[in-house]
Amino acid sequence: MGKRLTQIATRTGDDGTTGLGDGTRVAKDHLRVQAMGDVDELNSNVGVLLAEPLPDEVRELLVVIQHELFNLGGELSIPGFELLKPEAVARLDEALAHHNAALPKLQEFILPAGTRGAAIAHVCRTVARRGERAVVALGHVDALRPAPRQYLNRLSDLLFVLARVLNRANLDGRGGDDVYWKSEKLARGAE
Repeated sequence: MGKRLTQIATRTGDDGTTGLGDGTRVAKDHLRVQAMGDVDELNSNVGVLLAEPLPDEVRELLVVIQHELFNLGGELSIPGFELLKPEAVARLDEALAHHNAALPKLQEFILPAGTRGAAIAHVCRTVARRGERAVVALGHVDALRPAPRQYLNRLSDLLFVLARVLNRANLDGRGGDDVYWKSEKLARGAE
């Protein structure tokens, strides 16, 4: 990677361009910059989630995820560069299997609600999905490895599962269970 930032306000972006990690300049609305921005926004939202009361195991996992998201952003900033390792996707798969095994099967769709931590995890999930869409769009015009797309896909699934875990952990006293969508199907089943 190039030089570390020593100055934040460079004014070089005043013309609507930004520098990539390899030194090239592209428009700020370039698909690569959009994907980088979505990953950065996701990482920032994970930081907000980390400010909440969390089970230690979830906190440790989210800290690792923040570092991996930073690696992903770095990879996106340098065309043709590999920074996100395949083990990162495998780690998400393991975490998904571990946390999902402790949860009851879903009865219906759930709402992004419950505890504050669970709601923030759902926000992270939706930003991860947007990031995934941006990476897919970028992949249509620039060659990308599959790992960034796979990572974001797996991470959004994991964040859904972690939201359920956080509702059950009920560390703020506002959760305890999933908040189910009140569908006609459920209403008919209750009659």
